[in-house]
Amino acid sequence: MPTIMITGAAGFIGGHVAREAERRGGLSLRLMSHRRPPAGAAAAGPTTAGPDPATAGPGPGPGLGSGSGFGHGHGPGAVAPGHRTVRADLSDPGSLRGVCEGVDVLLHCASQIGGTPEANEAVNARGTAALMAEARRAGVSRVVYLSTASVYGRGAFRAARPEDLVRNPGSPTSGSRAHAEDAVLAAGGVVLRPHLVLGDGDRWVVPGLARILRALPGTVEGWAARTSVITAQDLARLLLGAGLAPAGDLTASVYHAAHPVPVTVRTLLGAVAAVAGPAADPAAEDLTAVRARELLAARGIAAQGLDMLTSDHWFDSDPVWRDLRCTPGPDFEAAFKELAEGYRRALLDI
Repeated sequence: MPTIMITGAAGFIGGHVAREAERRGGLSLRLMSHRRPPAGAAAAGPTTAGPDPATAGPGPGPGLGSGSGFGHGHGPGAVAPGHRTVRADLSDPGSLRGVCEGVDVLLHCASQIGGTPEANEAVNARGTAALMAEARRAGVSRVVYLSTASVYGRGAFRAARPEDLVRNPGSPTSGSRAHAEDAVLAAGGVVLRPHLVLGDGDRWVVPGLARILRALPGTVEGWAARTSVITAQDLARLLLGAGLAPAGDLTASVYHAAHPVPVTVRTLLGAVAAVAGPAADPAAEDLTAVRARELLAARGIAAQGLDMLTSDHWFDSDPVWRDLRCTPGPDFEAAFKELAEGYRRALLDI
């Protein structure tokens, strides 16, 4: 029975990974968290104190949420009792001593998203480097890191492949996560880069989109751009699959992680509008991006997210599904129908 350690196991994506591993069965789980242990897990290992960094979110870029990145949310629920939890702090390398002992696969889903540049550097860059040193010392056979497509910075991306792109992070969060990628790759690990992640526990993507919709009197340049999305459940399947796949099946060390079929922004925002409550009639006006930024600024809403809604952010993810011999889940519209009621409840306070 292989032992898998999941960092950020109490967070958005880490929580989904823990539940997916539990559902799959035949795995011994070690759930690493800072101050918010996953419900149902038995305490074990080092403990630390101090402020809790944001954990477990892909954070594909600034602008849609009320912070500097997407993806930071709460876990999707408790795992079954009996799994061990390790209390450790990525910003305190000493607390990581021994956390990887007996671990076969490390799924690194914890990240600091937003906050000060110093906090991002401490958790994402130096913390990941210290964790990789522990993984090497303990003989961990596979490391998979949950990164973000925001390491590319701004731009238009159309069927883009990792090998054809140059990282150009535009924020302390994405810059420090690029450094984390370097540490993982130097240790022989695998990096997954999602863009927009939807699902139970999302407190940034759909809420951020809802704020933008409610602030604008119509569409922006037709909302014609295409974007890559993935559900947290599908992303969890990919992370776990990458951790357990035979080495010979993996043809790359960096993969994009998204549903293979991109979604038009018009379709994405139409689904959000259906669960977000009253919003402006999208047919009322078709704004320019410049005018939309002015309107958002007047409402005190960060306008950077418009870049991702008015230009293509479509990342080729076929290789990861092919290499892992994994079938993508339902397309966006079918998947969002299953998430709609949960989002409707979550958006009541937005």
